[in-house]
Amino acid sequence: MEQYLAVLIFLFAGIGLVLFTFFFSRLIRPANPYKAKNQNYECAEKPIGDSWIKFNNRFYIFALIFVVFDVEAVFLFPWAVAFGRLGLYALIEMIIFIVILIFGLFYAWKRGVLKWV
Repeated sequence: MEQYLAVLIFLFAGIGLVLFTFFFSRLIRPANPYKAKNQNYECAEKPIGDSWIKFNNRFYIFALIFVVFDVEAVFLFPWAVAFGRLGLYALIEMIIFIVILIFGLFYAWKRGVLKWV
């Protein structure tokens, strides 16, 4: 039972620390809202038009594909470092992983997602 008590103590301590941080930051931050501060930021230029315009989904999907391949690189580094100890099973798993990602890349390519228009 005391193991659960330790978990509860850490849980409440973590929640308390987060709430204290939010409260303390709100207490010490300067609060001076004005019109220019609440305006949308567009690369140091004055905003043109309404900020609630429709963006092309292609930009979002392009960014998601970048993140997927970035995560692939993160998985490949530790695998490559420990490759000698992992054996044939790990090699087959990584080949399957890369084939799935390549399939996704070709699928996105055929759908025209990678065309930057």
